[in-house]
Amino acid sequence: MPRVLRALQGGIEAMYRVETALDVRDFLVGADRGGWETERSPSEQLLIRIGQDEVELGLFVDERTLENLERRDPGRRLDDDNLEDFLLAVEGVSHFVYVAHRARHERPVSAAELELQAEVDKFLVALLVSWNQAGAPPDIEALRERLFARVSFAGDLSAEERERYELANRAARRYAAALEARYLRGRAAIADLLAEARRFYRRGLAEKLEDVHRLAA
Repeated sequence: MPRVLRALQGGIEAMYRVETALDVRDFLVGADRGGWETERSPSEQLLIRIGQDEVELGLFVDERTLENLERRDPGRRLDDDNLEDFLLAVEGVSHFVYVAHRARHERPVSAAELELQAEVDKFLVALLVSWNQAGAPPDIEALRERLFARVSFAGDLSAEERERYELANRAARRYAAALEARYLRGRAAIADLLAEARRFYRRGLAEKLEDVHRLAA
């Protein structure tokens, strides 16, 4: 079973001090999406089925991504050979934890909110993993550039989907820059950074966007 997904889940839940009481590996589905009906087949996809009294989840992550992360453990070394796959895995696990956490507390979640939080999670997780491995702060500006500027969107997205992804990318880019300016320049204040990230995590979409505007001002 993909150890990296479970490790990412544990890291994200610990970072935000949330608990889903689930194991993401139990919800993995194969390339056939386990019978779930989907409109397209991206390399990562959280599958959600809402019933009368429950929410059913499934998570697909491309098999080649998982194989690469098993061969090139990002917990030991995060570099150009596994970064793309690592970010894909972070996105999937972020979606899973966020929806499971919201469902457990009977809170709604929008698709845009889900995408925005995943973009923020990719920045924070990659930042902290790189920092831990190097023993010193990584090139944060380069990381932001890699995550939020050097991106492309699938050509078959609907206008609504593209607008949602662009909103998430734009807001996460501003939020990451604000976090860097407030907590990571000069003497790093990791405890304060994480406190802000935990507060942000628990906000709804409108509140998150207000926070981005306030912090980036």
